[in-house]
Amino acid sequence: MYDTAKYLIHANITAEGVVERSDVVGAIFGQTEGLLGEELDLRDLQDSSKIGRIDVEIDSEQGQSFGTVTIASGLDQVETAILAASLETIERVGPCRSQVEIDRIEDVRAAKRRQVVDRAKTLLGEAFDGGLLTSDELVEEVRQSIRVEDITEYEGLPAGPRVENSDAIIVVEGRADVLTLLQYGVKNAIGVEGTNVPRSVADLTGERTVTAFFDGDRGGDLILKELEQVADIDYVAIAPSGRNVEDLSRSGVMKALRKKIPYETVADANTPRDAMAATDGSTRPAPPAATPPSPDPADTDARDTEETTGATEAMERTDEHPPPSEPETLRGHVRAVVVDDTGSVRLLDEQFDTLEEGAASDAFDRIKESDPVPSAVVLDDELGQRVLDIAAQRGVAQIVARETESFVKQPTSVRVRTAEQLIQSGS
Repeated sequence: MYDTAKYLIHANITAEGVVERSDVVGAIFGQTEGLLGEELDLRDLQDSSKIGRIDVEIDSEQGQSFGTVTIASGLDQVETAILAASLETIERVGPCRSQVEIDRIEDVRAAKRRQVVDRAKTLLGEAFDGGLLTSDELVEEVRQSIRVEDITEYEGLPAGPRVENSDAIIVVEGRADVLTLLQYGVKNAIGVEGTNVPRSVADLTGERTVTAFFDGDRGGDLILKELEQVADIDYVAIAPSGRNVEDLSRSGVMKALRKKIPYETVADANTPRDAMAATDGSTRPAPPAATPPSPDPADTDARDTEETTGATEAMERTDEHPPPSEPETLRGHVRAVVVDDTGSVRLLDEQFDTLEEGAASDAFDRIKESDPVPSAVVLDDELGQRVLDIAAQRGVAQIVARETESFVKQPTSVRVRTAEQLIQSGS
């Protein structure tokens, strides 16, 4: 009956004495008989399979009995409610005074619908094997997989495929950093794999324009000190304080590389981070007039320009056409992500700086795994219950989406707005 029931009546029962299950069932049939008329007689309803078996769980302790009663109903809402109310008229079970109180009436179909919706969301995101990707997302996914597969070795060290031939290289800490840069189209990075800088890296730096790009922690400072003793360094770039290069988004990587400073500035400071703070990451003395400008270390060769649009040389030398600046307000990010129809999700910190960005279909995983936890999320997609729930669990303060679905439950800790509501509100 449970499989076909519309509702489940859940009741609590207490008795001032020791009673058994058969006593409770007998009391229910006996004391409700004739109470509701022939059409709602319990025996007749059970014979016609409109009411299921009466399930009773009863325990006794210190001379009293406590238990629960569950009845499956195939009646409509009104008839089920009347039947449930009739149970509360039971005053005795066997020889003992008793009391029955309805705990709740459960809508079995609503619970099943929630299960269907949750399962459908999972299938939509997983079972179709990426079938919802747009053409641009599909191209970018294939492109990124090729870039990851392109990782090579140089003298036993992890490196991008252009390290050996490029005029400029980027020295990073390890393999994970090389992979991160490859994903973002930078193919001229090599990892030193620890503080003991190999001789092969030292020899390589004597022939190229070198940017050292390390984590924003003491480990990065130590590797730079080792590198400067055995290698020739031209520029230094540092991840934000406390962040690792491998954890940065595309915009975070490019922003750090754009803010690289000449090594001479770092050499006079206590740590690279002190030098960055002193220059605000933007002061770069111009090279002597007689010296032609050095190739930018993030340039992955003109032939790769179409594939590596994030290469920083083009961004820095084209002063008359500077790259678009990062939005400084939430509304600016909404225009850049949703209004421009990017099909992406952008995670922001409390100052509305971008933590990371990716395909909108990956919003759940990015919010779940983001470190630090984003303060705001901008989503060019419909905001569903699953993404909203993980945002609430992680402590996200607000989400702005292209549109929202009807939520089964909406956490009060997350402020939810559509892009249209935010832009029109002016706040």
